[in-house]
Amino acid sequence: MKIALGVTGGISAYKAAELVREFQQRGLDVQVILTAHGQEFIRPLTFAALTGQKVITGMFGSGPQEANVESAIEHIAVAQTIDLLVIAPATANCLGKLANGVADDFLTTLYLATTAPVVVAPAMNVNMWEHPATRENVERLRRRGVHIVEPEAGYLACGMTGPGRLAAVEAIVEKVLDVLGIRQDLKNEVVLVTAGPTREEIDPVRYISNRSSGKMGYAIAEASYRRGARTVLVSGPTALRPPDGVVHIPVVSGAEMRDAVLERLPEATVVVKAAAVADYRPVKRSAQKIRSKAKELTLTLEPTEDILAEVGRRKGDRIVVGFAAETPAEIEDLLTSARTKLESKCLDLIVANDVSQEGNGFDSDSNTVLLLGRNGLQRQLPRLKKMDVANEILNEVASLRAHGRS
Repeated sequence: MKIALGVTGGISAYKAAELVREFQQRGLDVQVILTAHGQEFIRPLTFAALTGQKVITGMFGSGPQEANVESAIEHIAVAQTIDLLVIAPATANCLGKLANGVADDFLTTLYLATTAPVVVAPAMNVNMWEHPATRENVERLRRRGVHIVEPEAGYLACGMTGPGRLAAVEAIVEKVLDVLGIRQDLKNEVVLVTAGPTREEIDPVRYISNRSSGKMGYAIAEASYRRGARTVLVSGPTALRPPDGVVHIPVVSGAEMRDAVLERLPEATVVVKAAAVADYRPVKRSAQKIRSKAKELTLTLEPTEDILAEVGRRKGDRIVVGFAAETPAEIEDLLTSARTKLESKCLDLIVANDVSQEGNGFDSDSNTVLLLGRNGLQRQLPRLKKMDVANEILNEVASLRAHGRS
């Protein structure tokens, strides 16, 4: 989704930079409109660096050399492509213009031109906020369907105390997400996700591992954070960048992953075990590189820790989700294997997929999975992008939390 963020001329304009970051971390594309008065408090370069795109500062470009047809109708283009307009901070001057249909700059013209929802977060001196003119303007905007995020009371920059301080960034973000219909149904959860492969060393240059890219687990961690959960990602070696806002704990071996998971388990309310932990490791690791002179090499292997089963035994009130990546001959084989794992490891939900299908599972950006639940759930999902699969899994987690595990 794309939103426009209007920043007007108030001392709290600097908080708009934090707003941009929070919106981005929740998957929103942000176009910043900075008014002339706003530029007295914060520079366009700040927002350009954060968003990676041009900051709109005027109706006809930043100077005569930029005045052209494209910039003259840019407000129409932006108005037609955004899903929401948010103005934070909104000064008394801005509120007056919006309420009375004054369109003398890009931001106020955009307000009249867009049919998208509008969220306004006022900030000003307490006397200005309580003035009858301001109160009338705010009520007029409310009647038109504009969503107002009330300012907070407290010590103001002018030295006075009272209502007028810009609402907390979290409150503004929550209102925007609510208006956009973006769920925050996991905001009371602490979600512990494992992802990627593990490596079990044979010698200093060789190891046993698998083809897991970590994409599925990383998608779950990102989706979880976007839906409001405090999210911890324990990841084996991958080429992926950890999602913003997520606590990232890198590990290499299965033993390291087990230690990291058990260390963070007490705080977790949901565990999603998407990692592909190596099933075996060498009984002995050679301290030196094994020379390749011999025609044959025999390795003695032992099972690695069953982290999922251990989490299942300690689950308590937690919701535990496991994965079953199989290469079955028949769909019934996949069902049987998944159901067995669901019961034997005390899981609430298992995500089963046939990784032998082309375009599925390891290394791919999409997945075709079957969801099985202890409550009798059985849902076959079509091939979806891994982020969409992640949200389908989290939908079931939210449903389990809301309705219990029966």
